[in-house]
Amino acid sequence: MAAAAALATVLGFLKLYRLPQGGSITLEAVPILFLARWKGMRPGIVAGLLAGFLKLILDPFIIHPVQILLDYPIPFACLGLAAVPHRFPRVGILLANLSRFLCHFASGALFFASYAPEGVSVWKYSALYNFSYVGPEAIIALFLVPPICNRITGQK
Repeated sequence: MAAAAALATVLGFLKLYRLPQGGSITLEAVPILFLARWKGMRPGIVAGLLAGFLKLILDPFIIHPVQILLDYPIPFACLGLAAVPHRFPRVGILLANLSRFLCHFASGALFFASYAPEGVSVWKYSALYNFSYVGPEAIIALFLVPPICNRITGQK
């Protein structure tokens, strides 16, 4: 769990793209999703919590105390949901990333509303903004995590 959290933290610093109000496209979710698929939901959630707190300490973007929870430990803990359902890895990965997205979406709508362009709904802005980085990360994970798990576990 600690190794997955540490690797997620390191991969979080290798940004493919960084958005102006926080959020970036990285490979940070991959180790946590992999751990959840390999060892189960509880290790995935714990590793996600650790990674979220490490990200908070090392690369914070803080506006409000509740926003801290919605942008750091909770969404990364949600990545542990990739373990469910066990027989359908891509469904689990999508569920985990959808849960993560919903945390960031709520945070964006509640705490980053002032960044929405004039005339654009706060909800629409938050959905588009957060999907712009969680979406690509989910797609990357869909292609990377199942083959890695298959190699490690010897499944086809």
